[in-house]
Formats: sequence, C-alpha cells, structure tokens
Amino acid sequence: MSSLLWSWLRTLPRAGASARHDRQVADELNWRRRDNNKGDAPTLPEGLELQWLGTAGFRLSYAGVTLLIDPYATRVPLAKVLGRAPVSPDAAMIDRHLPRADYVLIGHSHFDHAMDAPVIARRDGCPVYGSRSMATLMRAHGLAAQAVEVEFFKVYELGPFRVTFVPSVHSKLVLGLRIPYAGDITCEHTDGSMACSAYKCGQVYGIHVEVAGFSIYHQGSADLIDEAIRHRGVDLFLVGISGRAFTHEYAGRILRLLQPRWVLPHHHDNFFHGLDQPMRFSFNVNLYEFTSEVAAVSREFELVTLDLLQTTAS
Repeated sequence: MSSLLWSWLRTLPRAGASARHDRQVADELNWRRRDNNKGDAPTLPEGLELQWLGTAGFRLSYAGVTLLIDPYATRVPLAKVLGRAPVSPDAAMIDRHLPRADYVLIGHSHFDHAMDAPVIARRDGCPVYGSRSMATLMRAHGLAAQAVEVEFFKVYELGPFRVTFVPSVHSKLVLGLRIPYAGDITCEHTDGSMACSAYKCGQVYGIHVEVAGFSIYHQGSADLIDEAIRHRGVDLFLVGISGRAFTHEYAGRILRLLQPRWVLPHHHDNFFHGLDQPMRFSFNVNLYEFTSEVAAVSREFELVTLDLLQTTAS
C-alpha cells in the first residue's frame, strides 16, 4: 500500500491546477448544459434515467425497474484505508444516497465497488450479480441465496434490461507493476466490519446493458482484454478512467473496439470524501487530460459528463 500511496503523493505538486482544469471540463461537458445550450446531449429512450452515484457507481431505472452498478456511498476516509483497521458500511449514507434496487451488478470486488452491496441486498431483498469473490462476500454476510455468480457472455434478463458480463482485468495501479488487493475475497463470516484490504479484486468485468433499444457499456477499471470485447457501436460508454496511466494505450484500444457514440467518464472523483460534501476531483486521474486522449483517437467520439449524484432523463 505504501507504493500505491507514493504514486498518489508524487502528483501533489500539480494537484491544484489539475483540479481547476478538471472542474472546467466537467462544467463545459455537463449533460444538462450540452442539452440546454447545444441540443447535442445523448438522447435516452423515453422513461430511462441515468444517475452517477460517484466512483464507478450508476443507477439505471426504466419501466419501474432499477439497476445499481458498483454502488458505493460509504466513502471510507483515506486514513482508515491506509490504517487497515476494520470498517463497516455506512448504512445511513447508503439509505440517504442509494435508491431502492431491484438488481445490483458488481464489476469487481474492491471495497469502493462492492462494500455496500450486501447492505443494499439485505435492505431491498434484491440479488447481487458478480464474481465468485462477490459471492463469497455475500455468503459471509449470510446472504448466499441472493448472490448470483455470473457466467461470461451469458445474457441475463433483468426486467426490461438485458445484461452481459464481459471478462476484463484491473489496471496495475501500484506503480504500474501490480493490481492492488489482487486475488479473491476469502472471509467465511463477517459481522459487517472488514479492512478495506480484505476486499480483494476478484474477477473483473465490463458490463453491457441493453434496454429499449439503447446500449450502455460500463467499464469500472481502466484496463481490458481486447479479444473479449464483442459489443460494437454502443450508444453510451461509461468509462472508468482511474488508473489508465498504467495501462498501455487504454483509451485508443477500448474506444476503437467499442466504437461508442457517446463517452461518459467516471471514477475521477475523490471517493475518500463523503457524498454529503462538495465533489472533489481525484488528483491523480486528470479528467482534463482524458478529453485530449479521446480526441487523439477520433474526434467523432462525443464526451459528456455528469456531476456527482446528478440524474438525467429523456
């Protein structure tokens, strides 16, 4: 963890300027501003709502059914993450910021993607779809019956949504050498309190969602298995951009494969700060630079952003 911390600390001298540039880009490309001022925001099917929950989390709602992807409201402070002391999901923050779910989809089982899923499952009585590692976590919470260990490329019919889990990999965030907290979650029982380091990565997935003729691809970590990408011409690409600096030509590879109409970056917020606080940008991600990386691939890809907890609808 110390090497991961060093990779963050070495970017501190330029953090202030980076945050200002990131804020400017986020404002200029905001979905609502593009829709109101230019009329060129994505057009969602009537009745489909999309909300950014922060980090890699999203809510998709359509025809009375709600999917949550990688929902994370607890937002453990950095000092507690580094301290390795056991922490518990924040039920109050989950209730305040994460709506009722019919289904929860987890792209990998790091704490900032998976920690809150068992609490949501217990609260809402909903299933959680994800890896063997995620199923182990659910079992440790006494929720084995609500865990669905997914199969690659199988199409899951979840109400009006058709969901496919695509094999992927996590970026090597630790100085470009290794994946943080690699391996599977192994705990057999928990009272709800675990160190963040116990949330091992597990299998990683890209998640393809089709609803009402509209296609969405969610990538929670900035790496990929090129030959596993089978979906082409997606309408909206929800692209996690944290850690992409450690992945060779990430933007070019995945954009050329998916060929999305619209690109919506996420996982650029500082998820060590609470959802009740004004959004801060992660100082080592650089949203501003990502827009240049996309343009270098092709200027035909349109970028759009959402603010923290912002909802957009048709």
